[in-house]
Amino acid sequence: MKVFKFGGASVKDAEGVRNVATVLQRQEAHPCLLVVSAMGKTTNALEDVIKLYFEKGDYVSAVDKIMNSHMQTAAELFTKDAPIMRELQEIADDLLNFLRKNKSPNYSYVYDQTVSTGELLSSRILSEYLNSAGYSNQWLDAREYIKTDENYREGNVQWQITLGNIGDLNRSQSYVTQGFIGSDPNTFTTTLGREGSDYSAAVFAYGLDAESLTIWKDVPGVMTGDPRKFSDVQLLDSISYEDAIEMAYFGASVIHPKTLQPLQKKNIPFYVKSFLEPDQAGTRVSGSGNSSNLPSYILKENQFLVHIATRDFSFIAEEHISQIFNLLAKYQIKVSLMQNTAISLALCLEDKYGHLEDFNRDLNAGFTTEMTAGVSLFTVRNAGPEEISRYCADKEILLEQISHNTVQMVIR
Repeated sequence: MKVFKFGGASVKDAEGVRNVATVLQRQEAHPCLLVVSAMGKTTNALEDVIKLYFEKGDYVSAVDKIMNSHMQTAAELFTKDAPIMRELQEIADDLLNFLRKNKSPNYSYVYDQTVSTGELLSSRILSEYLNSAGYSNQWLDAREYIKTDENYREGNVQWQITLGNIGDLNRSQSYVTQGFIGSDPNTFTTTLGREGSDYSAAVFAYGLDAESLTIWKDVPGVMTGDPRKFSDVQLLDSISYEDAIEMAYFGASVIHPKTLQPLQKKNIPFYVKSFLEPDQAGTRVSGSGNSSNLPSYILKENQFLVHIATRDFSFIAEEHISQIFNLLAKYQIKVSLMQNTAISLALCLEDKYGHLEDFNRDLNAGFTTEMTAGVSLFTVRNAGPEEISRYCADKEILLEQISHNTVQMVIR
């Protein structure tokens, strides 16, 4: 059994939904489990709904706008009296009822119950259309299969329960389900982190002992750099799990960092291919993949550079580092790069949840800090000095670190 994952760009409109059916036909993908993201920019629009909800704004109109867009897409695919039209409206009604009745002030909890609507809508549309086009499939609610803890917005998969649930699926049947979402022990919706749909697909592939996992993107495969940011990038035909994990860790956006680990454990081949050119080979990631010596470039934007020092100019010792990292864990702030001297520690940070001010306030109780916002982490692998300087010619380098074949710079 194969697992395919289609991202938001691949199902952003009716034409995209139809193209998924074409891809499945040309790939002769049956049986197959399809994992689908929310359509287009729906998750961003639902985040705006949450903002309006907490600011006592007109979130109802924002939900209506999202629904009108999905209804228009559905109207191009189905007749106006098709049962799916009513089912989509019921999903919207469920969201509005939740927001009206909710008493919890927990932003992350409300976030997960709200943004999950996007995947529920897109998967229902895709499943229904594929059935109408002759691709027989069953719609699954991923929340009944992927179980997590109560860490809203970045749920940790409870593997034993999850694998037991997935193991009950019929491997001769095709399915359509949602990426990004699961549920906690109380059956409340959780999400696996932004871009977590790839991870969802990997979890299902692991549980199904899948023949392979293919992520369908709007790019030909894994490139040596984002073509929107770098020129002269090349397609990597084949890379190892280790290379892919390292690229994901450094911030390559094509592969979600957590996606590769379950695949590597069972040596499940992983492909990144273009839904615009489905017959092209794309990139194969596997245990037998070759390590690439081609220069590659990764730019991780919207970072913060923080310099931390003790107030009495004493050495940064183990107890100091422990205090700092306990605060980072408390506020769910991720470290993209760290560098220390005898009396200071420099951290390049990703503030995904907007907790940096709280972190800095607590930190100032025992340390002095200097913070620079709006920086980027630029990672270059297998490149010479000339290639590096070409990309950094007009940038200010705030921090630089070199290890083996990798150069990392915090720039602005």
